[in-house]
Amino acid sequence: MNELNSLFRKRIGIPESLKLTFETLDYILEKTATTLPFENLSIISNKTRAITKENLINKLLVKNEGGLCYQLNPLLYFFLVENGFSAVLVRGEVYNHETKDWSKLGRTHVAIVLRHEGQTYLVDTGFGGNLALKSVPLNGETTSSMNGQFRVKEIESVYGNYILEMKLKYKDIDWKIGYAFDTKRPLENLSELNEVQDIIAQHKESRFNKTPLITQLTNDGNVTLTDTSFTQWVNGKSKKEQIDNAKFSELAKQHFGFKEL
Repeated sequence: MNELNSLFRKRIGIPESLKLTFETLDYILEKTATTLPFENLSIISNKTRAITKENLINKLLVKNEGGLCYQLNPLLYFFLVENGFSAVLVRGEVYNHETKDWSKLGRTHVAIVLRHEGQTYLVDTGFGGNLALKSVPLNGETTSSMNGQFRVKEIESVYGNYILEMKLKYKDIDWKIGYAFDTKRPLENLSELNEVQDIIAQHKESRFNKTPLITQLTNDGNVTLTDTSFTQWVNGKSKKEQIDNAKFSELAKQHFGFKEL
């Protein structure tokens, strides 16, 4: 078993003997979502590195850090492909619900499109607290998980040819747009991910280059840490506390598994 395969299994806590099938994919997605935090600390500390397979392994599997979509999903993509899945990486544009408009950053979301027995699915472990935790078919059918309901609609636009919609458990009454993505333009090489990283790290309207953020799903909700607050959602109820820098480092290690900051 190669390094990535072995380290990935060890990090998310699944045995090396487990054979990955489409039927076990939901289990893998849940384990990944509750183990690998969604975080921007390397951008905030100006310590980003080129996106390569080796650097992703080092950051996420050796140093036990997390990452953003362009790091988390490529790592999962490599793991799935090495375990026999047919998949590609795609880019998408996120919808901004505060401005009620599409992101000004362009196609900076990175996700996975997977094929299985003639059907095509969206797979994503890099969308913060908005994860479906399951493969979502591209035929409009609703997929339900402990995090809510999710569906993908085929809608042709300048942002792509499909749109992910979601209704998060305890949070959303109505369907809302997550992002549009383009299956017609899969990533051809990892250099595109460096372009995505540069935009997210440098663009004046990027929300990931201003203050630190760590968030991760748990078995009964999620936890979110910023430089000023720590929020825990447990079974639909939230508790928020104000924190300082010392508390930030302590909570990052305690709840998200960081070895050092």
